[in-house]
Amino acid sequence: MTIHLTVRPGFYADSVFLMTIARELRQLDGVTDAALVMGTEANKALLPPSGSLDQAVLAAQASDLIIMIDAGEDMLATALETMDRLLVARPTAKHDALSPPPRSLRSAVRTHPDANLALISVPGQYAAAEAWQALHMGRHVFLFSDNVSVQDERALKAYALENGLFVMGPGAGTAIINGVGVGFANAVPRGHIGIVSASGTGLQEVSTLLAKQGSGISQAIGVGGRDLSDEVGGIMTRQAIDWLQADPETAVIIAISKLPSPSVTSQIMAQLAANNKPAVVIFMSPTLPDAIGDVRVASTLHEAAMLAHVLATGGDVAQAQHHHQQKIAAVAERAAQIRSQLSPQRIYLRGLFSGGTLCEEAMRIWSQSVGPVWSNGPLEPAYQLQDSHRSCAHSAVDLGDEEFTIGRPHPMIDNELRMQRLRTEMADPTVAAIQMDIVIGYGAHPDPAAELAPVIALAAQQMPVVLSITGTDADIQQFDHQKAQFEAAGALVLESNALASHFMACLTGGARDNIRQ
Repeated sequence: MTIHLTVRPGFYADSVFLMTIARELRQLDGVTDAALVMGTEANKALLPPSGSLDQAVLAAQASDLIIMIDAGEDMLATALETMDRLLVARPTAKHDALSPPPRSLRSAVRTHPDANLALISVPGQYAAAEAWQALHMGRHVFLFSDNVSVQDERALKAYALENGLFVMGPGAGTAIINGVGVGFANAVPRGHIGIVSASGTGLQEVSTLLAKQGSGISQAIGVGGRDLSDEVGGIMTRQAIDWLQADPETAVIIAISKLPSPSVTSQIMAQLAANNKPAVVIFMSPTLPDAIGDVRVASTLHEAAMLAHVLATGGDVAQAQHHHQQKIAAVAERAAQIRSQLSPQRIYLRGLFSGGTLCEEAMRIWSQSVGPVWSNGPLEPAYQLQDSHRSCAHSAVDLGDEEFTIGRPHPMIDNELRMQRLRTEMADPTVAAIQMDIVIGYGAHPDPAAELAPVIALAAQQMPVVLSITGTDADIQQFDHQKAQFEAAGALVLESNALASHFMACLTGGARDNIRQ
C-alpha cells in the first residue's frame, strides 16, 4: 500500500461533506483508508507521516485541504479521480432568499432574540472567541468544540459563574435542558432526578437506565470532561449542583465524572452533603470517595441509576442493592456456562466502544478479574497500546477517540470502522468474547443494527458477542427494535454496559494475563 498525502491550498469545505467523500473512497476496492480534513493543528497531529510531503502538511493552514489516501499503486489514480469528481460536485446551500440563515452568532441573536442558549461547534482555535461573544451577549453556552485550552476553559467558566451564566463544555456532547436534548441525547421522560455530568455517554447511560425503571429527568447538564480537573476546579459542576439544589422539580442529584481530581472530589462531596437533597455520585477513579450524609457512592453507572431511582421513589435501598447483586450473580453464572463451551485457546477479552466513559467502565470491571487491560486510553500508562489499530491480550479500545475520528464521523454515527475492527477481532483464535456498546438517540446512526447485525452474526458463530444498548423505545431507533435485531444475529444483549462488562470479566474464569506487547 502507498500513502498519498497532499495539500490543496485555499480549498475549504464542510467537514461533514469531506467525511462523506472519505467514506466513499474507503469503500473502493484497493483503498485501505482515506481522510480529507482541513489543515488545523489538531487534524495535522493525527495524520500519518508521509516522507517528503510532511513539510507541506506542517505548513498547511486551517483554510487548506489535506488529502490522505492509503491505497495500492494500481488503485491510487482511480481513487484520486473519484475524489476530484466528488469534490467538484459539492452541494451548495439552499435557502429562502428572503430569510437567509445567520452567518454569525451576532446575526443569530438578532434573528432569535429570545434564545438564551448558544450551541457552538467550530474548529477549536475559534471556539473560545465565539464562546466569549455569546457570554458577553448574555447567553448560556453549549460548547461542542474540542481543542480549547484549559486556560480558556477556566476563564470562560469563571466569567459565566460571576454573571449567572453557564458554560457546558468544551467537548460537551450531551445535555437535556427543560426536556429538550442537546447534542447526543435520548428521548427520556421528565421527572425529578437532576444529573451533572463530565461525561456525555455516562449521562446518556444513566438517563436511559432511569427511564427504563420509570424515572425521569428534571435537568441533565453536561459540563465537559475537564471540569473536575485541578486546573478548572469543578466550576460548572459546583454551579450546576447549586442550580439543581434550588430547582423545585429536582428531588435527587446525580454527579458523574471520569478521573476527577481528589481535591475537587472532596469539594463536590462536601457540597452535596451540605444540601438537603439526597445525591448519588459515580466518580471513576482508582479509589472511590467515602459516602457522606445523604450522598451515596456508586461503583458503576448502572448502580448510580438504580440508587437514584430508589431514592426518588422512596424505595428500600438495601433491598434494591440486594436485587442488583443478584443480577450480577446471574450474569456470572451465565458466563460460566458459556465459558465451558469455548475452546481452551480462547482466553482474551476485546472491547470495541464508541463511548469513552463506557470503555473506561468496562476496563475497571474487567481488571478486577483479569488484571491490566490494554487500551488507547488505559487505566495505567504502561498498558497504552503501541498501535491502537491492533489489539493484544485483553484490550478495550475507544473508537470515539480523536485518533479514530480524524476525517470520519464518530462511531455513534458511522459504523464502518467498528465493522472493520470486528472482522479483525473475530479472526483471532485467542479471542474469547467481544463487547460493544450501542448508543442510540438524537444524532446517532438511524439504524445501527441494520449495519452491524450481519457482521455480528458472523462473529457470534465463533464466540460470544456481548452488547449493551444505551437508549429507550422513545428514541427514533427504538430500543426494543434494535435489541431484537441484535439478538436475532446471535448477540447477547444485557441490560447495561456494567452488566455486559461483568459478564465479560466472569467469562474468563478470573484468568489474569498482563502479557507485554
